Amino acid sequence: MANKGKVFNDPIHGHLELHPLLIKIIDTPQFQRLRFIKQLGGAYFVYPGASHNRFEHSIGVAHLAGELARALRTRQPELEITDEDILCVQIAGLCHDLGHGPFSHLYDGKFIKKQRPELDWKHEKASLEMFDHLVEVNGLEKEMETCGLDPVNDLVFIKEMLYGPLDTDSTQDMEDLWPYRGRSEEKSFLYEIVSNKRNGIDVDKFDYFARDFYHLGMKNNFDYRRFIHFARVCEVDGEMQICARDKEAVDIYDMFHTRYYLHKRACQHKVHTNVEAMITDAFVKADGHIKIKGSRGRKYTLSTAMEDMEAYTKLTDRVFEEILFSSSDELKEAREILKRIISRDLYRFLGEMPTKTPEDVINAWKEDLKEPLARRLKPEDFEALDITLDYGMNDENPVDHLHFYRKENPDKAFKRRKEEGSF
Repeated sequence: MANKGKVFNDPIHGHLELHPLLIKIIDTPQFQRLRFIKQLGGAYFVYPGASHNRFEHSIGVAHLAGELARALRTRQPELEITDEDILCVQIAGLCHDLGHGPFSHLYDGKFIKKQRPELDWKHEKASLEMFDHLVEVNGLEKEMETCGLDPVNDLVFIKEMLYGPLDTDSTQDMEDLWPYRGRSEEKSFLYEIVSNKRNGIDVDKFDYFARDFYHLGMKNNFDYRRFIHFARVCEVDGEMQICARDKEAVDIYDMFHTRYYLHKRACQHKVHTNVEAMITDAFVKADGHIKIKGSRGRKYTLSTAMEDMEAYTKLTDRVFEEILFSSSDELKEAREILKRIISRDLYRFLGEMPTKTPEDVINAWKEDLKEPLARRLKPEDFEALDITLDYGMNDENPVDHLHFYRKENPDKAFKRRKEEGSF
C-alpha cells in the first residue's frame, strides 16, 4: 500500500507501529465508535481511573497478536507463518470487540438478557456482523487484496477468529473433523492467539489484564512478555497447539489468579454491580422511547439496534447522557434513575450469599417476597443478582487444557499431573 503505517504511543505497550491496512480499519466510523464505549462499563463510577475504552484495548490486542505470531515465526520457521497470516491475526485482534454495546458487557450480559430474555445473543455475533459491515461500506475488500490477502479464504479466517466455526449448522462431528475453513489443521495454533477457546490464554487477556490494572490503580502480577518469549507450537493429538515452557506453570496459575482478582475487586465489585443494575433499569424504561435511524430509514430502539449495523454504529455510552439530559416525559423514569447514580443515591445493598445454586436461591427469595412487606415495598422493588467468580472455565481448571514442553525436548508436549499443582 502507498500509505505507511502509524506509530501509537500507548501507555501500556509503549510506541507501537501498525500496518497501514489496520490504520484503514481504525479510521472508519465503525471502529471509531469504540472510543465511546467504556472497557469496564460502570466501573468508572467506582474507580475514577477506569476511564479507558474499547478503542485503545483493541489497538493493544492487535499489537500483541502480531508480537506473538512473529515470535512463533522467528522461533519456529518450520511453521511457515506468512506475512498474510500475521496480518489476518492482527485484524482479528483489532476487530474482536466491534460488537460491544453501551457499557460493554452490560449491554449483552444484562440489558438484552432482561429486556429480551428469549433472545440468545452475544456481542461476538455483533462483532462478526459489524466487521462485514465495516469492510463493505468502506470498500476495504480491495485494500485487503492490495495487501496480498485473499478476499475469500482470509476474510473467512478473520471471521472465524472473531466468532469460531462459521458453519454452525453442519452435522460434522467436531471432534473428528476440522471445523474451520480459513486455515488448515497445520495452522490450527493461529486460532488460539486472539481468542483461545481451548484454555483462555490469549492476547485479549494479556492486554486487558495490563490495561485494566493500570487504570484501576492496582498491581498486575502477570508478565505476558514471558509467555510470548517461551511460547512454542507442538503437535498434540494431531493438532498444532500453543504450549508453554514447563517452568512457566506458576506464572500461568498467576494469570488465572489475576483474572479472578480483577473480577472480584473491579468487574464484580458490589457498587459496580449496583450501578450497572441501575443503568440497566434505566435502559429498560427508556427502551422504545429512543429511536435510532438505521439502514433504509428504519428506526430501531435500544434493544433492537444490534439487528442493524448502521443503527448499532450510532449506539454507544453516550445514550446515558441522552437520557440524563432529556426533557421528554416518556424518559422521566429512566432519567430519574440516572440522576440517582450521578448524585450517588444508589440502590441499597442488603446482603450477599455464596452459593453454587444461584437460581434456586434467587427463586426462593422471590417466593419470600410474595409475603406482605413493610413500608409499602413491592417484590419488584428488590433485585437479586447472580455474580459468578471463577477462573474462566466455570468449575474446570483451565490449566488442565494447556500443554507444556521441556527444554531438553521442546517438540514433545505433555500435561501437568494434578499433584504438580492446581488452584
